[in-house]
Amino acid sequence: MMKTFIPSRDSILLAAGLAAAMLSQPPGLTSALAAPIPARPEKLTFPPFEFQPPQPQQYRVPLRSGPVAYIVPDRELPLVNIVIYIRAGDWLVPAGKEGLTDLCGFLLTRAGTASRSAQDLEERLAFLAAQLNSSIGGSEGSVSLNLLSKDLDEGLAILREVLTEPRFQQDRIDLHKQRLLQTMKQRNDDSANIERREANFLAYGENFWNNRQSTAASMEAITREDLLNFQRKWFTPANFVLAVSGDFDRDTMVQKLERLFANWPQQGERPPAIPNTVQMASPGTYLVDKDVNQGRVAIMLPGVMREHPDYFAIMMMNDILGGGGFTSRIVNRVRSDEGLAYSAGSSFPGGIHYPYAFRAGFQSKSRTVAFAASIVVEEMKRIASELVTTEELEDAKRGFIERLPRSFATKAQVAGVFANDEFTGRFAREPDYWQTVVPRIRAVTREDVLRVARQYLNLDRLVIFVVGQKDEILLGHPNHPVKLADLTGGKFTELPLRDPLTMNPLPLGSGTSGR
Repeated sequence: MMKTFIPSRDSILLAAGLAAAMLSQPPGLTSALAAPIPARPEKLTFPPFEFQPPQPQQYRVPLRSGPVAYIVPDRELPLVNIVIYIRAGDWLVPAGKEGLTDLCGFLLTRAGTASRSAQDLEERLAFLAAQLNSSIGGSEGSVSLNLLSKDLDEGLAILREVLTEPRFQQDRIDLHKQRLLQTMKQRNDDSANIERREANFLAYGENFWNNRQSTAASMEAITREDLLNFQRKWFTPANFVLAVSGDFDRDTMVQKLERLFANWPQQGERPPAIPNTVQMASPGTYLVDKDVNQGRVAIMLPGVMREHPDYFAIMMMNDILGGGGFTSRIVNRVRSDEGLAYSAGSSFPGGIHYPYAFRAGFQSKSRTVAFAASIVVEEMKRIASELVTTEELEDAKRGFIERLPRSFATKAQVAGVFANDEFTGRFAREPDYWQTVVPRIRAVTREDVLRVARQYLNLDRLVIFVVGQKDEILLGHPNHPVKLADLTGGKFTELPLRDPLTMNPLPLGSGTSGR
């Protein structure tokens, strides 16, 4: 017997509500909802994507006590996040004290304060469920604090003491030195570490400040007084930029930050300009012999600064060449078509303090390293000799534009992006930078891409660096008679490994290459 369906009172009310909602919609939306569904996905149409980044000026607060702070309230969670960017880094380290920034940056928040031992500080932070971290390296330092908003006053008191009166407890210094020494001993164990280190030497010069490596001797030479002197000299409010977000009233936070940095106990100094002169190695192929399953390859050319007028065209060019993941040419050729590498691609980052090098890279079996490298060089030649397709350029543009909102997805990201711009000088040069990004991307033409590819992918300056089994790599693949050195005009140099504790070159063929 068929049962009769009798709708419940709730279902009747729901249906009536939906009908009323449809009737209350604007005519345009109602007709859009009533429009027929396309037969195929590619026939779907969407309005142009529009996104207006926030304005940095609405969050920027120059504090009377010295720092510039970007303050972004966020009431979603009862948390406060503070990041202090510090103008201090490896270019300030005296010769013979390499590793000083590693020690100072790690121990600043982990080795006690004037009123608390290291253990007491750790226990109090754990009780507050607060995270206090610090680091110094490269061209900047940072100290970050994350805690519940109800504990903000105590957290700020701890933060001030860490910044002004770090204890640098000797037993913690000794322990961290031992850890760093153990890490040094493993420098040649991983081919990725060798590639990163030696490629930087080739890209920027052995004597470049950011290539200076700590040694067992330099680590031993660092004293507690060195750490204290470094902190006193550079940790001054004039060298700070802040990103502050979380559960607080903006005006109240400004007052708290003014008190945090008021009456600073040491005057400190403004650091000298970061050296920006780099020297890429002579064009050629360079190889470090290492007995590993796959060869690691870095293909390099000189780079540009991010303020360069061509930089947006360079971004689009590199995205099409190898930076756009599975839609890029290098990935399609090396990975998808030939199956020579799991990961391949390129990067052309604009330099902040000095021009960062262009790099294309991959890992491949020893016998196919030369063939895979030849494909990358072919694609570099191709993009510099013919116009990219309209579809390729539009895909690259759309990818950058549609990813832009991710940089501002949270209040902490908003504060961080703008504080970083302040710290690196972008805000001073281009206060409206983020409002110009989309128009500048959209303005790039196919002709622009071809022009910058011809100008900056100059293969006469090409440097190829490989870490892997020398004999097998140079032998090449029987089905693909490509000689690695031929890609750089026949110029080939074998580089030695370095003693991990002294960083001095070891004799070639000394048996220490991992065999």
